[in-house]
Amino acid sequence: MHDFGFRGVSSIESASIGGTAHLVCFRGTDTMAALLFAKRFYNCDMAGFSIPAAEHSTITAWQEAGEKDAYRNLLEKFPTGVVACVSDSYNIWNACEHIWGEELRDLVINRDGTLVIRPDSGNPEKVVVKVLEILGDKFGYTFNSLGYKVLPPYLRLIQGDGVNLESLGRILEAVKAAGWSTGNVSFGSGGALLQQLNRDTQKCAFKCSHAVINGKQVNVCKHPITDPQKNSKKGRLCLQRSASQNGYVTMEEGRGDLEKDLLIPVFENGHLLIDYSLEEIRERAELPEVKAAAAAASKLNNQPETVVNNVNSH
Repeated sequence: MHDFGFRGVSSIESASIGGTAHLVCFRGTDTMAALLFAKRFYNCDMAGFSIPAAEHSTITAWQEAGEKDAYRNLLEKFPTGVVACVSDSYNIWNACEHIWGEELRDLVINRDGTLVIRPDSGNPEKVVVKVLEILGDKFGYTFNSLGYKVLPPYLRLIQGDGVNLESLGRILEAVKAAGWSTGNVSFGSGGALLQQLNRDTQKCAFKCSHAVINGKQVNVCKHPITDPQKNSKKGRLCLQRSASQNGYVTMEEGRGDLEKDLLIPVFENGHLLIDYSLEEIRERAELPEVKAAAAAASKLNNQPETVVNNVNSH
């Protein structure tokens, strides 16, 4: 998931904090404030990366009659490596079928790198699949070991419009249902990534649970009769590993083993007690399921070459 969110947040500080949180799990970002933040506070010299990419004004400044020239110019200015080009300024179907797929086809194939085509409007569940079908017809594809179609290595897609936590799964399911590998498509998110959330997104709240009043320890909690889900935890708390579904349990009222408490003070009275690096945080945040999936994907990538199908000469 590439971070396109800088321009949509309320401040540079918001971009810095939110963008760095995104970089815990991802490496692609256009939010430079997050890179500076991670370097200053989390000892990470380069937390993320980006690629040369066109945006609408760099295409439309050439006028509609010059769309092909705008695309050609991008490829010639960046003759190697990965480059992304937004291609829906006028007609995404014409751009993919006739400009990329015919007029600039040889340039795309012979270029030393990967062209990433970016649709940026319409229903992404339908648009992504249709673009894949057009490109597959024009450039051909192979089958991976699971039987899904894969575009040539010099061609990929990125969808950055309308991408959020809910729509992402639907897009991937549509791609899979059409017989295409999801590896053909990467994703970016702008407005929905850094600031389309609030404290209820993860049901986060800070509550007082324990107090000492005139030397007496008191449990502090609420349990409103009208909404039991708002009951708060009480007493001295201790977060420990458990065999529960999420792997953790909060021990209340001082019943936990402090030696096993996973909540470690980081700040105390304005002083930094532990200086975690971004790499340490990334390692701790990675889910076992993600590690297992990455290992499985690596194993698949090392399998024999797949069969070429439907390569079109045009």
